[in-house]
Amino acid sequence: MSRYTIGVDIGTTGTKTILFDAEHGLVAQTTRESALFSPHAGWAEADPAQWLENVSSSIRELLASSGVRPADVGAVSTSGMVPAVVLADESGRPLRRAILQNDARATAEIDRLAGLLQGVDLVGLTGSALTQQSVAPTIAWLAGNEPDILSRTRMILGSYDWMLVALGAAPHVERNWALESGLYTIDGDLVSDVLAAGDVDAHLLAPVLSPGDVAGTLSPDMAEQTGLHPDTKLVVGGADHVLSAFAAGVESHGDWLVKLGGAGDILVASDLPLHDPRLYLDAHPVPGRWLPNGCMATSGSLIRWYQALIGGESLTVLDDEAAQREPAQVLCLPYFLGEKSPLHDPDLRGTFAGLHLGHDRADLYRSVLEAIAFGFRHHVEVFDELGVQLGRASITNGGSKSMLWRRIHADVLGAPMHSIIDHPGASLGAALIAAVGTGELDAWADTSRFIARGEPVTPNPDNVARYDDAYAQWRELGRAMAPISHGIARRTRS
Repeated sequence: MSRYTIGVDIGTTGTKTILFDAEHGLVAQTTRESALFSPHAGWAEADPAQWLENVSSSIRELLASSGVRPADVGAVSTSGMVPAVVLADESGRPLRRAILQNDARATAEIDRLAGLLQGVDLVGLTGSALTQQSVAPTIAWLAGNEPDILSRTRMILGSYDWMLVALGAAPHVERNWALESGLYTIDGDLVSDVLAAGDVDAHLLAPVLSPGDVAGTLSPDMAEQTGLHPDTKLVVGGADHVLSAFAAGVESHGDWLVKLGGAGDILVASDLPLHDPRLYLDAHPVPGRWLPNGCMATSGSLIRWYQALIGGESLTVLDDEAAQREPAQVLCLPYFLGEKSPLHDPDLRGTFAGLHLGHDRADLYRSVLEAIAFGFRHHVEVFDELGVQLGRASITNGGSKSMLWRRIHADVLGAPMHSIIDHPGASLGAALIAAVGTGELDAWADTSRFIARGEPVTPNPDNVARYDDAYAQWRELGRAMAPISHGIARRTRS
């Protein structure tokens, strides 16, 4: 048997690829940057061709650096942003840049569809409300603004599903893309009312597959480009936040995860599906489990924006400077791409409040870190309202490497935060699923032995009290700024 697998995570700002040994764990990993395009306010796009080149070159690098024979790699699985939208022709070739999950262009279409769908229990049917993340408004926007491209479209896919198709798999969408798209029911059936309201052609929607399903094998052309064997299996992975939670050991009811990627995710393991219009509902890779969750439009992407704005100073230097500042000297509303959960308002805008001439870049940088943590606290309040008892907390992805940001989250959330040692995020989840799907690992429970937790960062009681006060002000600031943001959005919308 081929004991190695490859896991790919297509993120907002980069593509991470790992080589995994089903006996010993992580072998090697590499990352390629991805460009984020935002030509208009609220737009978020990426180039699928760049994703494919990233994956091809990354796999070649991993094979060369590890010395692993291509024939010993049994499978590739993918993860990525959800529900990104890739429009492809009959051969799977993208017809335009992908529209990402935090894109907020379809505001008018959301309003129009909401009127048409009054009386339809979307949360009960699909697990989520109609929001900027829903795919039907995006398709309606394309019909009104890019009808030629939509007329040539033969399949609508997610980012990581398209990647598998580009590698040689049959067209499909993974279960959680289907759930979060708002086009499918919790059971995987199409929602006819939504399709009719958005004028979405059902023939463009691919069948739903689950994590671990084998969707095909590597095509000869992609075998040549990647250096892998043509018989390499292509295994359905899953949404990046779901697989990141899976690979962080979020298993038992009440386990929860803060994921600091390009966007910000918070997920809670549940024995039962939890329906609430402020949240999203995803299926855990392990059959029979669920992951109610929230996703904020910005997290790492806001930090990268700020970093570029001040001239590209290293994050290590900024962390060191900000660590010398007192908590919550400046308040930041992180709505620079609108906001997804729990507010679901694409017309919100970013804000810095409380500035005076004595403040500097360190104060603003710290306020950005605190703003994301406040957004997660808002979600924790929602879970508390719904009666969810939160247990062990983990924190992962790029932002979790910052000790300062981990401390801020522990203080703001009032909970010990466990980092995951050498955790490559959703790419590890994809590699584990590939191993389960091809039989390299005997069962889902076998995946837990590859997860190692670090010592938790515990809350500082003095900072907890300060952040309690600042959070209340932050919520008040959000309410006060919302109508102003809406007015600015209306005035500046192209």
